[in-house]
Amino acid sequence: MKKVMVFGTFDIFHEGHRDFLRQAKEYGDFLIIIVARDKNVFKVKSGLLKNNELARQKTISESKLADLVVLGDLDDKYKVIQKYKPDMICLGYDQEVMLEELKEKLTAFDLVKTQIIKLNPFHPEIYKSSKLRKK
Repeated sequence: MKKVMVFGTFDIFHEGHRDFLRQAKEYGDFLIIIVARDKNVFKVKSGLLKNNELARQKTISESKLADLVVLGDLDDKYKVIQKYKPDMICLGYDQEVMLEELKEKLTAFDLVKTQIIKLNPFHPEIYKSSKLRKK
């Protein structure tokens, strides 16, 4: 079984997110979605969330696009990678991530075969949470 992992805030769950998850699912048999914790979102993104972490997790679970939807770790964002040991990590086209740091963590977790791929956008001029939030 090939496990695929994605990360996101998913505050306003929209068609762009659905497409992102469908693309990720194509890379494996079991899709694990890690929902960002409120505390961590506030550190990274300035601005308030419309939905709290439990509501966001529930919405994604109800979409039936994932096999497992879990909240990220409050203190160590890489802990879920170590726990679930994905074969593939799919990133959104706009996800800013320290690739070198991620690769170092994969090596430290003995997950050197885990692949990292950036997925394609889906009408980002329309389906982008920051734009939808302004409406």
